[in-house]
Amino acid sequence: MSQLDVDCFPISWKDPEDADTVSMFDVIYGKVREKIILQRLIMISRLPHDLADRTDLGAYYENLNFQLSKQYIWDHITGLLLIYPSYLLHIIESSRDILTSVLRDVKVMQQQPHRTLLEVKILFLDHNPQRRLFQQWSYKVLGADQVIRDPAVKVLEDEDVSIETLVCSVLSTQQNLSKKLEKSKALPGSVLDETPELIVHQKILERLLGREELLSPQQYLDMYKSTLNISMEFGQLNPRNLFSAV
Repeated sequence: MSQLDVDCFPISWKDPEDADTVSMFDVIYGKVREKIILQRLIMISRLPHDLADRTDLGAYYENLNFQLSKQYIWDHITGLLLIYPSYLLHIIESSRDILTSVLRDVKVMQQQPHRTLLEVKILFLDHNPQRRLFQQWSYKVLGADQVIRDPAVKVLEDEDVSIETLVCSVLSTQQNLSKKLEKSKALPGSVLDETPELIVHQKILERLLGREELLSPQQYLDMYKSTLNISMEFGQLNPRNLFSAV
């Protein structure tokens, strides 16, 4: 067994003579791991009606994740990109740097003459979730027969349904999909083919995109870059300014 293999084991498994030895791997990996806090971003968007090949959009994000994984080698990227005929639902789990880079890329895409993403809203941003919903990142292009369904979607029966109800519906569906994935050990695409009820109804995405309460990527990035107003006289944050910035 190599020295690297031994150093990957807990101290109690090592030879007593090496119990007090700390390898360079332990030092570097331990420090990097402490700096990485998992975050989960859920983003929704409307797609152009004339989008020729939706598979290209999946391949684009696949390449973007590959480039980001080379730049942030310690930040594991997991999640799921669902490409509807007219909408997009993207769940991505990684570090804050990765998620911020994805949002900056969205901003660039929306500035192009032929925009691939139209309205884009941040549905949910979870800081330091207890666990990942997905074991890897993947994407799936949904067919019209998978999204043009007429199930008894109670959340859509009320025209005045609250945004909290709509968001919770999406989160609940993703939690149920994650539980199904844990049991089946299959890829999300295969599970969704077998259980289409785990696909978020496209009408919910349509309603959420029309809600002004949700931030756009640009609005979030502006908040991310803004600094809190710090009172130098008392050496502490001004609570009034803090709450007004949230």
